[in-house]
Amino acid sequence: MNIEELLKSKQCTIVDVRTPSEFAGGHVNGSINIPLQDLDRRLDELILLPAPLILCCASGGRSGFAQKALSEKGIDCINAGSWLSLNGLQS
Repeated sequence: MNIEELLKSKQCTIVDVRTPSEFAGGHVNGSINIPLQDLDRRLDELILLPAPLILCCASGGRSGFAQKALSEKGIDCINAGSWLSLNGLQS
C-alpha cells in the first residue's frame, strides 16, 4: 500500500518527530508527537503502535533520520516527509 492508501485504511500510526513547540503550531490530525531526540527513550511505546509508522517532520530530514534509525531496530516505518504534504493527503 502507498501512504495515501494506508491513511485511508487507518492501518498505520502517524508520528511527527518535530519538537513539541513545532507540533503545537500545527500538525496532522490524529498524529502523535514523539520528538526525534526522544525516539530511543520511547522505543517500547513505538513498538506497540499500529504499524507501519508514518513519520513526518517539517521538511523530511528528521523523519528520514528517524526512519533509518527505527528501521535498523526492526520497526516498520515510512518517511512521509513534510507534515504539510501528509496533511494534504488526508483531505
